[in-house]
Amino acid sequence: MLEFYNIELTVAGTDEAGRGCLAGPVTAAAVILPRDFQNSVLNDSKILSLKNRKLLKSQIEVQAVAYAVEHVFMHEIDEINILNASILAMHKALQSLKFDLDQIIVDGNRFKPFNKVPHNCIIKGDGKYMSIAAASILAKTYRDEFMEKIHEEYPLYNWKKNKGYPTREHRDAIARYGITKYHRKSFKLLPDQLKIDF
Repeated sequence: MLEFYNIELTVAGTDEAGRGCLAGPVTAAAVILPRDFQNSVLNDSKILSLKNRKLLKSQIEVQAVAYAVEHVFMHEIDEINILNASILAMHKALQSLKFDLDQIIVDGNRFKPFNKVPHNCIIKGDGKYMSIAAASILAKTYRDEFMEKIHEEYPLYNWKKNKGYPTREHRDAIARYGITKYHRKSFKLLPDQLKIDF
């Protein structure tokens, strides 16, 4: 069972999804949970089944005090790099909460100050604290939905399955068909540095 970070404070948990992908946005969520929130299934999105992620997404959206999800897209990732884009996505989600926060808790070890609100970076925080886990669920499910949508536009890359991650199938499709407007041009899209025409 995950913990509540501090019931005396208004705490937002934040997390991102899609940082290691070759295509699509990086997506972040920020979540404030009620102080009496309990859920025995909630955990790091990466270890949950698709069915449980979808179920939890609905529950979080109904029960959260506030939540927000934001994308940062490929051109901006290429301009400012993926770390800065991930933090920007989290900042945008926190801004969209429109709440006075006492504390921000962040999954991982890198963050930049947001509106002078104290923050705490927590390694594997999505497996420790409920609000970070909730943010990880929303970030992953919203991003997956986006990738499934653009799959219809470019089915040859099978994004509905690989979600833009660097699978062999995805890299083979890039080698065969080139890149799309959804690919991150600053990433190493092919492992052996074969030439790609942008």
